[in-house]
Amino acid sequence: MQVPAPFEYERATSVDQAIGLMERLGSTARLIAGGHSLLPMMKLRLANFDYLIDINDLHAELGYIEPGPDEVRIGALTRHRELLESAGLAAAFPIFADAERVIADPVVRNRGTLGGSLCQADPSEDLSAVCTTLDASCVIRGPGGAERVVSMEEFHVGPYETTVGDAEILIEIRLPVRPGGGSAYEKVERRAGDWAVVSAGAAVWLDGGAIVDARVGLAAVGPNTTGIPEISAALRGREPTESLFEQAGAIAARSCDPVTDQRGSADYKRHLAAELTKRALRRAVERARS
Repeated sequence: MQVPAPFEYERATSVDQAIGLMERLGSTARLIAGGHSLLPMMKLRLANFDYLIDINDLHAELGYIEPGPDEVRIGALTRHRELLESAGLAAAFPIFADAERVIADPVVRNRGTLGGSLCQADPSEDLSAVCTTLDASCVIRGPGGAERVVSMEEFHVGPYETTVGDAEILIEIRLPVRPGGGSAYEKVERRAGDWAVVSAGAAVWLDGGAIVDARVGLAAVGPNTTGIPEISAALRGREPTESLFEQAGAIAARSCDPVTDQRGSADYKRHLAAELTKRALRRAVERARS
């Protein structure tokens, strides 16, 4: 039977208390909300901590979705189910509903959180690809209420590693809202709810029929969720056509760095990166036009 190593349990009732506990306990402690990624790793002894700090009581403080004219703000403890069911979020960024429908199962979606997904920093994680695609910013709070804002590129510093310090907590994700936008998410998985073999998110912004800006984020094809600036540069100022999508897919395939594993060969994953990029861009443009 797989069981984690012994640990002590703490329960935080406010963000400041959670930060205080992390400051006191340091790297021997880890925050837990849904726990669907952390606990399996602890059972396999891939991760061992002396303390787990339960932050589920912080949902009233950090569980929210606030659409605005210039940005959408999402609390880090917002559940997957809440992201899936939010009409305001779906209207601004339909990519979230696309992704949430293929994340795990209802049990996981009822407990897992956006912040937990991002802080796990799994290279195959769906919402990391979504937030990379949407050029999200992450708000991190430390001792004394000090806050800093970092981009997704700065947030993930390596596989299963983020820029969040031992005495810090991710509290909010901010998504910029721009006119003429559309977004979509495509994923290939071995079975329903599984980690991605490859996934691709795309967001485009149109003005007068031309692409003003575009972003593509890939997951499961490298050590981190990958944004591809070369695709953005290739699409800006161009009319969206099938040949342009083909060009973007080719860039995605050569820009990623997949490995051969039980989910498929590196060549197969590069093929998927190209195909899913094309599909996501095609659907994002359709949504932007509508």
